[in-house]
Order: sequence, then structure tokens, then C-alpha cells
Amino acid sequence: MVADGIYYALGSVAGGLVVAWLTGQPLTALPFFVFAIFCLYFFRDPDRTIPEGPVAVSPADGKVMAVKQEDAHTTRVSIFLNIFDVHVNRCPVGGRISDVSYKKGEFLVASKEVASAQNEQNVVTIDAPDGVRLVFKQIAGLIARRIVFRKSVGDMVAKLELVGDNRNGLFHLDKLAAKRAEKDE
Repeated sequence: MVADGIYYALGSVAGGLVVAWLTGQPLTALPFFVFAIFCLYFFRDPDRTIPEGPVAVSPADGKVMAVKQEDAHTTRVSIFLNIFDVHVNRCPVGGRISDVSYKKGEFLVASKEVASAQNEQNVVTIDAPDGVRLVFKQIAGLIARRIVFRKSVGDMVAKLELVGDNRNGLFHLDKLAAKRAEKDE
């Protein structure tokens, strides 16, 4: 469970209790309690099994919307998270974070292809020990207008380590997997 989910749930329960007390109608608190349960569900953080070997793992739960060859060395995998998916983001490979850049943008529907280029996003670059450079993006959407990244440039991260989440709804995530650069001999 991400701690923020607990805080949102506690705030909602407190709000429900205040409304019930002020109105004298206990049922008026029901929507607050339902929202509290939803917050706990939304910010859940289930355990994941780390696969063996040199593989990249999915940084997020959701539906794979596209797998596209961007160029000879880069494949893009786009994952769309709906409101019922787990919204924590994990590191797809272990390594050192070499770059994190924030790009201001639109808040278009996250399931659309155009969201990858035009929506607000964090772009994270990880250099793995085996020479692979992997880039993933946390992309905001029409409802999800807040993306959170909890690491900094220079941090070492493990495969499947929790690195961030998104808040308030639908979300889109791109993972760009680049092959090791071939050395000219």
C-alpha cells in the first residue's frame, strides 16, 4: 500500500464523520466511506515476482496498447492504465537513473496514441549494468493530472523497485527499450 492512499482514505473517513455529525444523518457519510475504500484499492501495491535473467519487466499494470519499432535499436511499448489498474510504477530494469526530465503538455485522453507525444510527462532514463539504456515515460491523461516520480538522477534502482505513481484517474505509460549499442571493430 502506498502511504498516500492511507492518508487520502483517512481524510475521507474524517470528512464523512464530520458531515454525519453536522447533519445528524449517518447515511450522508456513506459516499465518503466508499471513496475511502476506493483510495485504498487505487493505491494498492501488490507483491511482484522478479523474473530471472536479463529481461525488462513491465513498469505498470494495465493494457498494452501498442508495440512499435521506433528505429533499428528502439522498441516502444505503450501501456494504458484504467481507473481499476494498480497505479504504482516500478523500475523495468535495475541500474542507475541517468536522466529525469519533466515535459509540460496537454491532458488529452491517455488511451490515444497522440498522448505519448503531447501530454504532460516525466521521461526517465535508466542505464543498466549490461549496457542497455531504457527510457520510460509517466504520461498524464484527461483525468490523471498528477504524476509522481520519487527517485533522482544518480540513484541506483533495482528491477521492480517502486519509483512512482500517478494520481486521480487514467494514465498512459511508454517504455522505450533500446538494445545495447554495437561496437564497431
